[in-house]
Amino acid sequence: MIKRLFDITAATTALVVLSPVYAITAYKVSKNLGSPVLFRQTRPGLHGKPFEMLKFRSMKDAVDAEGNVLPDSERLTDFGKRLRDSSLDELPELWNVIKGDMSLVGPRPLLMEYLPLYNDEQKRRHHVRPGVTGYAQVNGRNAIGWNEKFALDTWYVDNQSLWLDIKILLNTVKKVVIKDGISADGEATMSKFKGNI
Repeated sequence: MIKRLFDITAATTALVVLSPVYAITAYKVSKNLGSPVLFRQTRPGLHGKPFEMLKFRSMKDAVDAEGNVLPDSERLTDFGKRLRDSSLDELPELWNVIKGDMSLVGPRPLLMEYLPLYNDEQKRRHHVRPGVTGYAQVNGRNAIGWNEKFALDTWYVDNQSLWLDIKILLNTVKKVVIKDGISADGEATMSKFKGNI
């Protein structure tokens, strides 16, 4: 209950304070990438329940001759890279926090297609609401491997507290400022999780 109250209060305050940033970012996305401004994707939430996550769009809607979506590296523009580097693309997720789909801090919501690939230990990341930021994000983000990322996620599940959330949020600000761990080596973002081999 305390965590949820903290999430609602902090996210609502941030939405109000950052409203000019939202407006400017939305205008820039529209100018550089066109419509729609928001990227919407179904992600697994608490206990794996699907929800629609919101982000500012950072990629072009580019497809090949067969209609298949091109790789991230070919759809991510220079503007999109700057948007991701600044983490401004994540700002609309504050609305997900207010709605109760997400928390400010928790394991990042990944793709629905990963759900059947998790082992029992990795599934525990869904015992809490997914977060705008998380313990894995301040300890490597996309620059660490999947196994390490999942281990950090489940560590958070076992050790969560309001004080830990505050420390993670403060560390997140630091990571955003120094642009640390934004992408994996040789990848535009992060390589896909292919299960436990």
